[in-house]
Amino acid sequence: MNPNLSLLHPYPFQKLRELFLGVVPNPDLKPVNLSIGEPKHATPTLVTEALTANLGGLAQYPATQGSEALRQAAARWLSRRYGLRGLDIQREILPVNGSREALFAFVQAVVDASGADKPVVISPNPFYQIYEGAALLAGAEPYYLNCLADQRFQPDWASVPAEVWARTQLVFVCSPGNPTGSVMSLNDWQDLFELSDRYGFVIASDECYSEIYFDAPPLGGLEAAATLGRDDFANLVMFTSLSKRSNVPGMRSGFVAGDARVLEKFLLYRTYHGSAMSPAIQAASVAAWDDEAHVEHNRQLYAEKFAAVTPVVAQALDVSLPEASFYLWAKVPGDDAEFARELYREQHVTVLPGSYLARDAHGVNPGAGYIRIALVAPLAECQEAAERLVTFARSRA
Repeated sequence: MNPNLSLLHPYPFQKLRELFLGVVPNPDLKPVNLSIGEPKHATPTLVTEALTANLGGLAQYPATQGSEALRQAAARWLSRRYGLRGLDIQREILPVNGSREALFAFVQAVVDASGADKPVVISPNPFYQIYEGAALLAGAEPYYLNCLADQRFQPDWASVPAEVWARTQLVFVCSPGNPTGSVMSLNDWQDLFELSDRYGFVIASDECYSEIYFDAPPLGGLEAAATLGRDDFANLVMFTSLSKRSNVPGMRSGFVAGDARVLEKFLLYRTYHGSAMSPAIQAASVAAWDDEAHVEHNRQLYAEKFAAVTPVVAQALDVSLPEASFYLWAKVPGDDAEFARELYREQHVTVLPGSYLARDAHGVNPGAGYIRIALVAPLAECQEAAERLVTFARSRA
């Protein structure tokens, strides 16, 4: 067996199940689960209709590169959303089976562990655990960059030692961020691009929350590159997905776009990986990428929940509206895991301890003392959970 499997950490939800072992929640209260970032809004009819209308495609082996129709739909969306025009759909866009699968596979294709020095993969901290697992299984050393409140929850690139940069082959960014909802600015991107030019690492930009926002649309990595005159997207690949945007997490559909040189090698890897998307899913994905009405409606539903819930939670906890995403990142008194366990016991509300989303790095766990609240349940349930959370927090003050 691959010895690196022994390096993997338990997934946050496995740790949460273990935390709740033996805990009996209040039986008088209806359970409300706000721990997992799984969209609960209705799947658009136009997607299900396109899916069922194209079931005949199940009789065909799909191409790893995906259909030209899907790549064209992705290009149209990139043009509408980010003003990116003239993308080469043969070389700069590649459909994938959701961002999770692609993020993991991308690391396996990019990292070269054959040299004398152990390669480094830099990750924000807190982070999506796929970044870490993919790095470990590729034979790389994860390096965690703490995202703290006094840094706008953004990585401090200047804190990375030159000897670490010299071994760095890949840098993960997540904007809008999970769990903080923080968005990278153009200056943030410029700093990262300059470092990539200096040290030669690839940037993997995870943008799966890009369509859930409350004010201006978040800046994307390719958009930032184009704005700064980097039209070849050198060493930059963005990852996006329909899961959150279109409420279809079960479809496992997204795409990557960016540096044609990098994507050529990634396509080669995927040809052997056997990760082509079903033709029926491709057809449904075209329908989803080509429609914005359902996305605007989805965004409005989240805006209503955040408007109703955030001021209530703020009565008892240090929390504010994020720039984007569907999470509240709330500071709690005392130990975050103990807070989550007792909240579950007393109020039958499930949230995720922030420390489960981070690692101890540079003398601190940047998730400690926080909880992540995913506002994915219906509005009434989110409101009820917020009231219960305030009652619980006040009882511990």
